[in-house]
Amino acid sequence: MTTLFISDLHLEESRPDITGAFLDFLKNRAMGVEALYILGDFFEAWIGDDENTPLQQQVAEALREVRDSGTRIFLMHGNRDFLLGNDYCSRFDGTLLEDPTVIDLYGTPSLLMHGDSLCTADVEYQKFRARMRDPQMQKMMLARPLAERQLMARQLREMSMAKNQGKEEYIMDVTPEEVVKEMEAHGVQRMIHGHTHRPAVHDLEAGGKPAKRIVLGDWDSHVWWLEAGPDLEPQL
Repeated sequence: MTTLFISDLHLEESRPDITGAFLDFLKNRAMGVEALYILGDFFEAWIGDDENTPLQQQVAEALREVRDSGTRIFLMHGNRDFLLGNDYCSRFDGTLLEDPTVIDLYGTPSLLMHGDSLCTADVEYQKFRARMRDPQMQKMMLARPLAERQLMARQLREMSMAKNQGKEEYIMDVTPEEVVKEMEAHGVQRMIHGHTHRPAVHDLEAGGKPAKRIVLGDWDSHVWWLEAGPDLEPQL
């Protein structure tokens, strides 16, 4: 048995190539494995479980088949799909995870995160993130008409793209000190996250011991996943 981790697919109607790659991944990799973890930015945008587009229906049906094969499915919010809720997850018996969450990955405690909270050098984004993750703010957003939320999502996406173009690379990457802080706070020597679109395995030290930070890749031009098992060290 193995466990799979993916993130940052940014599924959207305008990228049927990514949707096709994901459906192929589910059919050929995820069926019958122990668990599939999707660590945020699964969709490019999510404005509420009541939207129910053909793409969302197609993905839910495919995930239902994976779940029926015995694979447990876990999802974590990203910075693009933080309004994804339990109603959608219930369609394929998926479980929403808090960010961060520690799991026992075949005997090794592993800290799962989306990764955006680690980018503390981007002060402006962290303020925005705090506002958007506020339960009262989310309740107000979800109370708006669907068409209004769709417009708001487009506007936020355009603003984000414009702002990111002017930011230096280091600002949009994780802050090393924040990584160590989180790992020590949770008492782990392994962290798995996405968000930065910079897949790699980083060796570091946390709590005076060797540690690893595994970064999942985005699916813009390459299918990235992490696989781990009882006798298999996590491999990208």
